[in-house]
Amino acid sequence: MTATNTKATKDKKSSSLPLSLLPRTLFSRRWWWATLIVIVGVIVMARLGIWQLDRLQQRKDRNATYLAQISVSPLELTTEDIGTAPVLLNDRLAVAEGRYDFSEQIVIVQQNWQGRPGAHLVAPLVLADGQTAILVNRGWIPSSDISPDLAQFNESDDLPVEGSIQLSQELSGGRETIVSGPQREWYRIDIGAIQEQMPYELFPFYLLATPPEGYQEQLPYRIAPEIDLSDGPHLGYAIQWFLFASILGLGYVLFVRTHS
Repeated sequence: MTATNTKATKDKKSSSLPLSLLPRTLFSRRWWWATLIVIVGVIVMARLGIWQLDRLQQRKDRNATYLAQISVSPLELTTEDIGTAPVLLNDRLAVAEGRYDFSEQIVIVQQNWQGRPGAHLVAPLVLADGQTAILVNRGWIPSSDISPDLAQFNESDDLPVEGSIQLSQELSGGRETIVSGPQREWYRIDIGAIQEQMPYELFPFYLLATPPEGYQEQLPYRIAPEIDLSDGPHLGYAIQWFLFASILGLGYVLFVRTHS
């Protein structure tokens, strides 16, 4: 290294602000507004990182709850369970015994299965008292088979039905409304709205019928619950936000030190 380069390097090092003066310089008249913006940016990014960690914990708790629900023996539903808070039973396996009333069956339209358009058939399963019923999502049929007469898809009466308990699919803004009389086609299983056209008292949740093992040969095809038990991308997002906050904060401090 030449004497000139050595002297330039020493001059550059000596021009850096001493660490003892750095706090006062960051809040001096020249830098205070930029320092304030950087502080706010760091706080926002750090808070976003903490938020992602919170979401990660929520996801882990949800996965643990789901695994606990499916690990217990199926719940035998009776009229005593009609007042149970649905959120306490969500995703739990259950069995209900009764008879289907296909005269009150509804069709949930615009439902895809393995990339094919179709619909779900939902029928009330009437319990032994004849006054209480639970809606059962019996499965999927292709759009080409949707017709006024769906009797070809009927099942035998007086049978137990096993499935997973699912929550009512209500809109965020409230329930669907029946425009003019009973509706046969719906876009979701909104139990509160469907109740208005049913002659039975419905459970506040419905059953998603359990698919059989192996290949399904007969329509309607049972639908398995789609549950993602991974931790998701939240940890990676949290690390990114914390990294961005560090780069912004430390980068700004180094910039001020070398330009003051």
